[in-house]
Amino acid sequence: MTDLSVDVQGLGRIYKTRGSPGSPGREFSALTDVNLQVRRGELFGLLGPNGAGKTTLIKILTTLLSPTSGSALVAGYDVAGESRKVRPRISMVSGGEASGYGLLTVRENLWMFSQFYGIPSGEANRRIEAMLEVLHMSDRLDTKSAELSTGLRQKMNIVRGFLTDPEVLFLDEPTLGLDVGASRDVRAFIREWMKEDPNRTLLLTTHYMVEADELCDRIAIINKGRVLACDTPENLKKRLQGEAIFQLEVTPVPAAAVTSLESLPGLHKVTHHEADGRSRLDLVLEEESALSSVLAHMTGLGIHLLSLTKREPTLEDVFVELVGTSMEEMEHDVSGGA
Repeated sequence: MTDLSVDVQGLGRIYKTRGSPGSPGREFSALTDVNLQVRRGELFGLLGPNGAGKTTLIKILTTLLSPTSGSALVAGYDVAGESRKVRPRISMVSGGEASGYGLLTVRENLWMFSQFYGIPSGEANRRIEAMLEVLHMSDRLDTKSAELSTGLRQKMNIVRGFLTDPEVLFLDEPTLGLDVGASRDVRAFIREWMKEDPNRTLLLTTHYMVEADELCDRIAIINKGRVLACDTPENLKKRLQGEAIFQLEVTPVPAAAVTSLESLPGLHKVTHHEADGRSRLDLVLEEESALSSVLAHMTGLGIHLLSLTKREPTLEDVFVELVGTSMEEMEHDVSGGA
């Protein structure tokens, strides 16, 4: 058995848009020269904003999409040339996907799926009941899936993905749209499943920093189809340990003022958030001594300091360092400010 559950070498994927008479279609790259190795027994995270290429990569690794260039092995088999050997060894769950047949109960939907993989009926029912209990859904065993809330339907999907005990499990934004309690249940379920068998491998995509930090053994940060960094959460955060990071709560800051702050010597990065009539500034300083000039500059602009906190680096800080803007700002831009 290979020590690598996933081995990606120079992977690329180009999409072509349809043209029209007199106007040829265009090409754009969703993945460019991606190299990743996921070890057997590892809980590996892909962290990036919507549109970063995470789902395209997952679709290739689960044999749903062919790569344009490069290669990828899953469970030791080539996803392009040996897809029939890959598929019995994997499972996949995507956040927000359709949830079975509405007229069937939760048990019936999950049992039906188990039969596609040849799981004996008694064993399938045992697994279904045990997993639903962990996710606090035992009382919904005989509820029609059409009558479930969005969160409960997603929990049912989670059980469906784990039910076959796959060698490699892919979770693509599994907690997307779930409330805090449901997300907590899913994360606890993932941790317990990984603990039960050291040979299980799980690849998780997310744009939630806390989820990646809490769950993953290693994380690859991906943006615009490229892997920018790959390491443990601790080592990624150590990249910024030589710098001083401060969080300031201040009176509203105009965009022009943020631009002027960015030009100050000693200020490496600044991110700006608006909430409840106040501004939050996250400052990454080359040295702590640079803070006094930053505060003096803000006072000269009529910006008043309400609170100041020095803190340890987070994955969000690492993301800003690599990409140049925060995940929140990128998600806001993609949604058009909605």
